[in-house]
Amino acid sequence: MVGRSRPRQGAADYAWLITGPMGLFSLACAAFFWVEDPHWYEDWLGGLLILGLNIVTQRAAFNIVVRRSTFEFSVTEVPLVLGLYYLSPVMMILAVTGGLLFTQVWSNFTPVKLWFNVAKAAASVCASLLVIVAFGGAHDAFAATHDAGPGTWGVLCAAIAVNQMVSLMGLAGVMSVVNGLRAGQDVIRASWSGLAIAATNAAAGLLFLVALEASPWSALLLVILVAALILVFRSYADFFRQHRTLADVYELTQAVQQESSDNALPDVLLGRVRALMRAEYATLWLAPQGRYPEVLLSAQVDNKGLLDVSPVPAEVRELVLKEHRPVAVGPRFGGTGQFAAQLRAARVKDVVLIPLRSGQATVGTLEVVNRLGDNRFFRDGDVQVLETVAAHVAVAVENSRLVDRLRYDAYHDRLTALPNRRRMIDALAESVQVRVEDEVVAVLLFDVDGQRNVNESMGHAAGDKLLAEVAERLRGIAGPGALVGRVGGDEFMVTLRTEGIEATVELATQMRERLRGPMAVGSLTLDVDTAVGVSVHPDHGSDPETLLQRAELAANAAKVLPYGVQPFHPALESRAVRRLGIAADLRCAIDNDQLEVYFQPKVTLADRHVLGLECLARWVHPAHGEVAPEDFVAVAEHTGQLARLTEVVLTAGLRHCRAWADAGRPLSIAVNLSARTLLDSRFPDLVQELLEQHRVEPCQVTFEISEPGMLNDIERVLPTLYRLRDLGVRLSVDDFGTGASSLGYLRQWPVHEVKIDDTFVQGMATDSGDLAIVRAIVSLAREFGLTVVAEGVESELTLELLEEMGCEIGQGYLFSRPLPVERLEAWLSAQTEPESTPTGEVRRLRAVI
Repeated sequence: MVGRSRPRQGAADYAWLITGPMGLFSLACAAFFWVEDPHWYEDWLGGLLILGLNIVTQRAAFNIVVRRSTFEFSVTEVPLVLGLYYLSPVMMILAVTGGLLFTQVWSNFTPVKLWFNVAKAAASVCASLLVIVAFGGAHDAFAATHDAGPGTWGVLCAAIAVNQMVSLMGLAGVMSVVNGLRAGQDVIRASWSGLAIAATNAAAGLLFLVALEASPWSALLLVILVAALILVFRSYADFFRQHRTLADVYELTQAVQQESSDNALPDVLLGRVRALMRAEYATLWLAPQGRYPEVLLSAQVDNKGLLDVSPVPAEVRELVLKEHRPVAVGPRFGGTGQFAAQLRAARVKDVVLIPLRSGQATVGTLEVVNRLGDNRFFRDGDVQVLETVAAHVAVAVENSRLVDRLRYDAYHDRLTALPNRRRMIDALAESVQVRVEDEVVAVLLFDVDGQRNVNESMGHAAGDKLLAEVAERLRGIAGPGALVGRVGGDEFMVTLRTEGIEATVELATQMRERLRGPMAVGSLTLDVDTAVGVSVHPDHGSDPETLLQRAELAANAAKVLPYGVQPFHPALESRAVRRLGIAADLRCAIDNDQLEVYFQPKVTLADRHVLGLECLARWVHPAHGEVAPEDFVAVAEHTGQLARLTEVVLTAGLRHCRAWADAGRPLSIAVNLSARTLLDSRFPDLVQELLEQHRVEPCQVTFEISEPGMLNDIERVLPTLYRLRDLGVRLSVDDFGTGASSLGYLRQWPVHEVKIDDTFVQGMATDSGDLAIVRAIVSLAREFGLTVVAEGVESELTLELLEEMGCEIGQGYLFSRPLPVERLEAWLSAQTEPESTPTGEVRRLRAVI
């Protein structure tokens, strides 16, 4: 049922929280009664009679049906009334607990339930006896001092009421600690029918008492009367149950015929079959046949949707297919005992499998597992009912095979056979509807890097092979509780339940690492990488479309990260909306020369010479105002405009470099490059052409490449780096220290300088860890003969520390912010003065900072 509480782990330990106190209470009461009446055993004959009556009434319990509700009817209160009146307290406790213990062992109850029921019965009868003692003392039976008049009726009714309340509270308590508070509340709300039956039985018990007091021989007439009533009620209950079963079977077959043509057969069938058979599981299994895949769908009492699992061992189904006959295993059936151990391991107490026949062939089975109730089992009549249903289902299955195949195609990707976007959205919608404490529903979106390049260079057939290989590998590394699907051209989605966002990110990182590595595509072996976006329910959205959209945003952001995994956060969404709006405007801005290039000085720390400037693109949007560089650079990268943007900045830098040289102020320039630009084999030729066009020496130009960007494609960018080095330009590793393998790769790169990331530089004055990192980078670079540039110099203390450790060049707000060329000219005139050096005239800062 929807919302039904699930048992906690270690339910037996929780149950003893109620069983233990009730047992101790019963022992204490029994000891008290024993002390008060040490000769209690003299009532042994009466005790045996009440013991026998308890066993008979408990075994003779049956169900009666009122409208659509079923009530369990027993007359256990009759011997309880008689025992409270005639027996001494200790003997009464033994008679009640002994009778219940016998029936519980006979019915094969689990130890936890057996001892709880015995303790509950003992505590309830002890509470009743305390009421009796309050009126008659504990030395003798109540009958010794009271007659069977109205006063006695009131005392016994009060004792029965207390008995029922203690029993109800015990049951509600154990349900609360095992299944949760809601389960205990449900027990109390459903108790009215049991209390009404108990009151009726108590009245019958008092009638028995009055009759026995009038004449002991009336017991014979009462036994005959009770036996006749039980037979009548049982006959009525059986007749009504048969009538209701026929009505339910008719309704079910009508529903099967109506739904067999629109592919909703499993949803309509299995829930109704489970309810009709009062089973824990109802399963439809169809064997693979030709182009039709295997189907395994189950309705389970604790789940709203259908499951793709069943506790029935495959060997039992194979017997049905082999012998083409029903197979029933359980205490009420003989034969097929070879499966007993397997079913016991799967916690299956009884199971019925009916073959679904197509002509002479068996195409599947209709199964029910575990009749609900500890002392209830499937019987031969249930097999006949299920056979009737299976006959109609077999016809419906054959009629709906084509529709099922169409539905499968509609919900699966043809290339990879994985669930497609529609199926993943539906599955995600089902998952977010079921809230599990301390768990979230996670969405992991894997974006395959480089698939477009494979299509362009090797053809779409090779690209399809790459995607199929990624799908197979991703399906292999996903856990058993995960659902893997393809939701886009090169996008794969994994959804599963995890403990939280941190656990999800850790899992995504592990899966990405396992997914990486060489993949064979035809005769070539390619290194494939992915970017992973993460979103979780309910933190990042309440509906599946929102969760998937935000996972896609996070995956786009992860493409520029060295570790390739990015959880969603709101800033990504607002930035994505803004980027979408400026994508078209950026192209116009580049074409119409609306971008501006700012310059930030780079200063030698030893003598304060301004030796060069870093060129930085800036854009003021007419509607949005100033756009952050990381935003429009990302737009350019994803819309194919990055090459034009780089050319614009480089051209502006070279033009001003030439002008400064002509004015007698030679200054070098530095331009940032993306790793994507280095993948373009034509870029070195463009650089050479622009150098010749503006008559700038190659040594006057430095290209700064982000270390994390290079690490992602190191093997592919190295040829371009060597070509640029051979041109004579300088190469710098930007953001040094933030990559994953800085020391291991530094010796392989054809670079001239390293630029320490500003996060380390800004923190070195207050953080000993950052200071140690900067000191280590400076020492390492000097060992390799590389120039060291520190960006983010903003305080005099930082400047002094850098000078002390031997850093050569600084850049930051302490010297100057990035300036447009007009303000740069003013800054050079105001803050610097010419100084002659052996290598020519340079600009030196006027004041020592």
